[in-house]
Amino acid sequence: MNENDFQQSLGDLITQIESMPADQKERLNALADEARERHTKMKKTVSDLQDSMDYLRLSIKYLLFDLEATRRENAYLRKLLEKQANPNAEGESGGEGNSGE
Repeated sequence: MNENDFQQSLGDLITQIESMPADQKERLNALADEARERHTKMKKTVSDLQDSMDYLRLSIKYLLFDLEATRRENAYLRKLLEKQANPNAEGESGGEGNSGE
């Protein structure tokens, strides 16, 4: 049931309540008002939940971007450390690539 259907149904219900005896009308009007208030609160809660989900999705995208950048930086720094630890190994591996031609 969408918003328009709900409002129309609630309006129809209130119209029917108006034709009832006074003792029943008061109690049923109170229930209809309570239903309207609960529906409004539920709409707000759903809207807040959707906003929270949107924020969570965005946060996850930022975290994934940061994770990938950190991985790239980590790989780059490991290569630098390997070059510093074995400066001769780089020259040998470069020579092997040329001799294969």
